[in-house]
Amino acid sequence: MKGKFILVIGPSGSGKGTLINHIRPLFPALQYPKSSTTRSMRANEKHGEHYYFLSREEFQSRIESGDFLEWAEYGGHFYGTLASEVMPLLDGGMTALKELEVQGVRQLQKKIPKEELAVIFVNAGSWSEMEARIRARASISETELEKRKERYQDEMNFMSEADFVIENHSGEVDAAKKRFAEVVESLIAG
Repeated sequence: MKGKFILVIGPSGSGKGTLINHIRPLFPALQYPKSSTTRSMRANEKHGEHYYFLSREEFQSRIESGDFLEWAEYGGHFYGTLASEVMPLLDGGMTALKELEVQGVRQLQKKIPKEELAVIFVNAGSWSEMEARIRARASISETELEKRKERYQDEMNFMSEADFVIENHSGEVDAAKKRFAEVVESLIAG
């Protein structure tokens, strides 16, 4: 039996990371395929543990070779998911989970059969709620905030295409964690 690839999507600041961190200890068999990137390694990161850090040339060569299931460019850097990180897991009947952007989900939907994919959208509400969360997390320029607002609109338009929507409004994180765990458990159980 083929495995399942669970894709978690939602606007920046919607709580995707919080929900994913909540379920890690609950479902130890879940696999988390790593992304590849051309950005520089940060002080606390290790190659192959957090990301696969590739040169721009190597990344582009691997795009041309068809090695990526999905890839995109953000902030002048490439990010992507190698087929070698995902397909052996699905072929082995395992369940993998990855946080992605709309662009990546759309690419994956063209390459992986629908029955092997599940898309969970994390909805944290209106732009004003999201803006408050984003500003509370770190200082951000007005230009970057405007870019995030544009991406927010694109992401919200995608919500109706998701298989599941987790409501994660301010002050309701415990309910969101519970619902997210229930959805993931149902997908693992098949």
